[in-house]
Amino acid sequence: MSDWLGAICEVDGIDIHYTRTGGGKPPVMLLHGLAANGLTWTSVARALEGDYDVIMPDARGHGRSSAPAHGYRYDDHARDVVGLIRALGLHRPILVGHSMGGMTAALVAGRNPKLLRGLVLADPSFLTLKRQRELQSSDVAAQHRRTLDLSFDHVLADMRTRHPDRLPETLELLARARLQTSMSAFDVLTPPNPDYHDLAGTIDVPSQLIIAGSGVVTEAAATELERANPRFQVRQIREAGHGLHYDQPDSFAAIVTSFLHSIV
Repeated sequence: MSDWLGAICEVDGIDIHYTRTGGGKPPVMLLHGLAANGLTWTSVARALEGDYDVIMPDARGHGRSSAPAHGYRYDDHARDVVGLIRALGLHRPILVGHSMGGMTAALVAGRNPKLLRGLVLADPSFLTLKRQRELQSSDVAAQHRRTLDLSFDHVLADMRTRHPDRLPETLELLARARLQTSMSAFDVLTPPNPDYHDLAGTIDVPSQLIIAGSGVVTEAAATELERANPRFQVRQIREAGHGLHYDQPDSFAAIVTSFLHSIV
């Protein structure tokens, strides 16, 4: 990680911080989920950096990127990603997105098919409208507000209790990312999200959908998406929850690496 570059890129008046492994190799951009940041992809980036130039941005409201008072819908996140790709001069990168980052990546791919070489969606936030409303009315944002009043050590200890099998480094990165997430970032939970059924049908690049044993996207939903778009390949990591690359980093990296090698 010591050789990785950390930098800021201005995109439409927003400062987007990113970490980049570099090296003039085919570009792969990793998009994190809500309350994470670019560096929470560290274990995956290490597995990819030998063959790829890995770019890990902090979404607006996260990490070291700007946290404006408004502008946290998926359209906003997708515009940031497109702007960053163009500002950095990336030639047809592959997008890998988890959760919120997965929906963002899908939106970018659906609207800009010629911009990308491929797409990996890791348990993306493909939620029914009913589930979106339930999530918005839950106490998830209130929980985060309370977390922001806690110390790093307290947050880390809680994560160790809840996820004892995750790597210590990953837990530390996640705890730090949680404390760097603004309350405004939770506006992304406001319904409605883009319709993922319609969106999946518009994606015209080689795509892989990775689902968990207990995650957001069910096996039935994954099968439906695979039928709707023959460009989708579905893989499952049964031993993982929603945080697939945190729970099973080696399995996740192996699946992604195999897919990338098949399209680059």
